[in-house]
Amino acid sequence: MNLPNKLTILRMIMVPFFVFFMLVPVAGDATKWIALVIFVVASLTDTLDGYLARRDNLVTDFGKFMDPLADKLLVCSALICFVELGDLPAWMVIIIIGREFIISGFRLVASDNGIVIAASKTGKLKTISQMVMVVLVIADLGGIFSVLEQIFIWLALILTVLSLIEYIYNNKNVLSMQG
Repeated sequence: MNLPNKLTILRMIMVPFFVFFMLVPVAGDATKWIALVIFVVASLTDTLDGYLARRDNLVTDFGKFMDPLADKLLVCSALICFVELGDLPAWMVIIIIGREFIISGFRLVASDNGIVIAASKTGKLKTISQMVMVVLVIADLGGIFSVLEQIFIWLALILTVLSLIEYIYNNKNVLSMQG
């Protein structure tokens, strides 16, 4: 197992710790900052594993499949926590998570047919916007940051829908593989 794949697995291992600190107020206000640090470190492993995989020619089918899944696990966990905490409406989270299930289903069908579907640029922008949104929502700094938070919430939602449409259009051949 190469380093980028280990970083992907590390990101997945960090998720329960992140959720714990998001939802269990063990240290008062410090709890959200601990959750924020965990989220940022986990997000940075995403950037690092992709960079290392490309730089050192360590791109694997495992990485192509598991890296986006680790991202989804991290971001979706945060979004579900936000619904629990009253920070985001459930309908928004359902749209975002629904997209993730649809894309994962596409990837599974494609994989069963020997095709690996890598993330698109729009999908990567969607992930970045979601991660920035999560950071802003957790930090909850107020003032101009509240406006920025709202911009990123809507940007993440729009990119989620656009990337779904792009994904389905660019991979419509996967739909015809099932009979």
